[in-house]
Amino acid sequence: MDDTILEMRNITKLFPGVRALDDVSFSVRRGEIHALVGENGAGKSTLMNVLGGVYPHGTYSGQLVFDGEECSFRTIHDCEKMGIVIIHQELALIPYLSIGENIFLGNERARREVIDWNETHRDSAKLLDLVGLKESTRTAVKDISVGKQQLVEIAKALSKNVRLLVLDEPTASLNEDDSEHLLRLLLELKAKGVTSILISHKLNEVVEVADTLTVLRDGATIETLDMASGGVDEDRIIKGMVGRDLVDRFPKREPKIGGVAFEIRDWNVFSPLNPERRVIKDVSLNVRKGEVVGLAGLMGAGRTELAMSVFGRSYGLRISGRAFKDGKEIELRRVRKAIDQGISYATEDRKSAGLNLIGDIRENITIAGLRKVAKRLVLDHDLEAGVAEEYRAKLKIRSTSIRQKAGNLSGGNQQKVVLSKWIFTKPDVLILDEPTRGIDVGAKYEIYTIINQLADEGKSVIFISSELPEILGISDRIYVMNDGRIVGEFAREEATQEGIMKCIMQSVRENGNGKH
Repeated sequence: MDDTILEMRNITKLFPGVRALDDVSFSVRRGEIHALVGENGAGKSTLMNVLGGVYPHGTYSGQLVFDGEECSFRTIHDCEKMGIVIIHQELALIPYLSIGENIFLGNERARREVIDWNETHRDSAKLLDLVGLKESTRTAVKDISVGKQQLVEIAKALSKNVRLLVLDEPTASLNEDDSEHLLRLLLELKAKGVTSILISHKLNEVVEVADTLTVLRDGATIETLDMASGGVDEDRIIKGMVGRDLVDRFPKREPKIGGVAFEIRDWNVFSPLNPERRVIKDVSLNVRKGEVVGLAGLMGAGRTELAMSVFGRSYGLRISGRAFKDGKEIELRRVRKAIDQGISYATEDRKSAGLNLIGDIRENITIAGLRKVAKRLVLDHDLEAGVAEEYRAKLKIRSTSIRQKAGNLSGGNQQKVVLSKWIFTKPDVLILDEPTRGIDVGAKYEIYTIINQLADEGKSVIFISSELPEILGISDRIYVMNDGRIVGEFAREEATQEGIMKCIMQSVRENGNGKH
């Protein structure tokens, strides 16, 4: 039997004015985990969309051979019939359907065209157990976190007769424990004969599980590396991705920290889904001028809920507590009030909540500060265009023009547009929720540089991330959250991954013993 399960030969894909893939050849051995890496815009997702029938046969040139048979996929269904299942970075779940309904959507458990709901939920429960998700299969997808939705997507893929599983940034929304579980799951599937293609910007994960690695850059194949041969570490992969050595992952900064700029005291928030459940519990924290404060914690710790509740009560019920800016108590009852008070919040979900994807760069940058580009309530289009051009240049947003649709930008450039939108409001306090999620190391470095520049200008930054190395690399001070509480605080020079995790685990034990 041929050892190669997939060959993509001389694939070229053109979009108007852009050669997204330029004569790319890519092959995958049967039973391996093959990593596909590259900067945002390198062509990884485009190549997988060619494989998956998103871009039908005839819209690209080149050959696609699966298991020795040349394929001409015209739809996603054609691809899945061959046993190729692709989990895209944008989740394809229906929020108001249950987990069980989503898992078997289009692949229903039915007899004589009548759905067997008992079988649906029984089989769904087995798949959830396999991916390590402890939720009722009858729970609506909208009521679980983004990270848990990712696990539902994986369970959905496993419900099909999968032979080649493609995962596009599967751990981008997961914390370290859940990511580790997923990587173990990939290795278990490999042992059962399932071949996987892993697209990830988390290079430590790639090094941990991949057998082979292919680097794409600017729509072309740069190299394919045998991970078992040794000598392939993260620095070696980065050099292939960016075309140069990246000496330091985090730009240097000498902090100039002033007085307390923003503070909350005894902050409490109740869940909108269960008004009796307190999700934020007596939280007090502060951030100083020119300081980057990291907020660490496992998934479900309450970091996003805290941030959104502070930002004009955009999350939660029965919110209580006091907020202070420059020593004076302020009111944060509405989002507009928070913005007027100089507080901004960049959401963790830029696709659905941070950007208008069908709007252009110009519209997205100015939307939160329209008053600044209007005269007598009439939008000044020339002034708006000037602002957009200024931020496009300042934040190095790579685009054809300010008229380019936000949905057509790479992840890193989308994140720069989100940051531009909030920087344009002239905030004193920026809350950044997972600002580097799903973007490559080069784009991450640029985002870190922007954050440092903001701090150097005297802005106060609260930085939320599920990646502990990132928290440690960018923060001047770190708060640790667990179960809706602040359970630890570390100065930069005292903070370690081990110390943060020990703090979390101690809190878990104490809460488990009924201590609060």
